[in-house]
Amino acid sequence: MGLFNWFTQEVAIDLGTANTLIIHNDKVVVDEPSIVAFDRQTNKIIAIGRQAMQMEGKTHDNIRTVRPLKDGVIADFNAAEAMIKGMIRMLNGGKGWMFPSLRMVICIPSGITEVEKRAVRDSAEIAGAKEVYLIHEPMAAAVGIGIDVEEPMGNMIIDIGGGTTEIAVIALSGIVCDQSIRVAGDNFDSDIVNYIRRQHNIMIGDRTAEKIKIEVGAALPELSDPPSDFAVQGRDLMTGVPKQITVSYTEIAHCLDKSISKIEEAILKALEITPPELSADIYQTGIYLTGGGALLRGLDKRIAAKTKLPVHVAEDPLRAVVRGTGIALKNIGNFKFLMQ
Repeated sequence: MGLFNWFTQEVAIDLGTANTLIIHNDKVVVDEPSIVAFDRQTNKIIAIGRQAMQMEGKTHDNIRTVRPLKDGVIADFNAAEAMIKGMIRMLNGGKGWMFPSLRMVICIPSGITEVEKRAVRDSAEIAGAKEVYLIHEPMAAAVGIGIDVEEPMGNMIIDIGGGTTEIAVIALSGIVCDQSIRVAGDNFDSDIVNYIRRQHNIMIGDRTAEKIKIEVGAALPELSDPPSDFAVQGRDLMTGVPKQITVSYTEIAHCLDKSISKIEEAILKALEITPPELSADIYQTGIYLTGGGALLRGLDKRIAAKTKLPVHVAEDPLRAVVRGTGIALKNIGNFKFLMQ
């Protein structure tokens, strides 16, 4: 067993729709966008992660960029496998692996089907994993923000990622009730694209929409500490000429309203199906927000107003899930909720 351990490399992977993070030796060693660029003629990989992201929306006919994950699950099997392989190669500076076997813990959305689960496992095995363990995202997020998930105490976690929003009530090492909806960061981006096109007659790409979301994205039309207006460049749909406009956080709050309302509905639905004893616990502990969506200005206040419960945003919400996956990797024997 000792020799086997010496030859085994352990990695924890948060395979996200927008970003993929990998923990190795207790450190986040890879934090890259989940995107791959291929050469159309040879089908060879040109770039992975940040490099491929810079190419998105700017490619010529010979290059295609692919996001292997859609709504939190693998949409393009070959691209996902190539991406996992490429990112694992980044662990030791791009040199070939000396280590013949990998033990992986990968997190998956809680609303995933058996077929989608199988796709994740197969991709990991083809990328070189000898042992694959799966963990549900809300569980990983709870462990990552320091909640003792084994206690008989109810905690509500909302993980807003790129493709899915996971809402789960956790107690005694398990998910008691959950809601998984496919409304998250990517929907916010497409809402912004449509709004800018309708209101300002300007066409922008997904990357620009994401930039707007980061710079002036808000969930409330009135903030105590508002961000300054943001200049947006795009193509004027009337003249076809590049043009610049400025957008304010109030406009973005207005255009994201529908998507955020869907998330609020799912939260209320999850609270509705929570057993009464756990509801009493949640009243005491409040709701924990993780994932990139938790960084949206005023979202915690909006959810708090809707549910009348205290809402806590995790510190470094982007890495909460991968940190939890890393802790699960170290305690594989103790955590019963890990699926092999």
